[in-house]
Amino acid sequence: MNNLLKLFIIATVFSFYQIDAQYIVKKDTLSGTELSFSLDERINDALEKVEGNCNRSAGTIVKAPPKILVANRELTNAEICRKNPKIMGYKIQVVVVKSNEEASKISVEFRNNFRNLKVEKDASLRPNYKILAGSYFSKQSAADDLRNIKRVYPSAMVIPYAVFCVEAK
Repeated sequence: MNNLLKLFIIATVFSFYQIDAQYIVKKDTLSGTELSFSLDERINDALEKVEGNCNRSAGTIVKAPPKILVANRELTNAEICRKNPKIMGYKIQVVVVKSNEEASKISVEFRNNFRNLKVEKDASLRPNYKILAGSYFSKQSAADDLRNIKRVYPSAMVIPYAVFCVEAK
């Protein structure tokens, strides 16, 4: 009987606590975004009391934060590379061949002739393979190397291609 009385008292206390703890949902705007939040009724009363004591003057001028102006100039290659490690640039397409063996042979031959240029095979046109050389930011920066390559490979041309910024000239 004693345990039953304790259980009844505990249940009664918790039921009153649940009745007293009502939540209020308020809607407010903060810089154009609607916010919804829930809070206890006692906290809401305390907040309204504090808000009522605020000094509000309609004649107060709100100053906008000062604008920092940046000169309109072209970004340097280093600034571009920091933002995007892979960019649209240019490569020299040396030749397009029909087999992987032929592409490997020409790649080795190209490396022997032009040691300062990185060469790679592009198999995106299967069954054809492109042999690509160098990485450049612009067609003008590829012009000197293209002139030298055209002496050995007359079909060479500059094509737009995604290049790694750190490798580009």
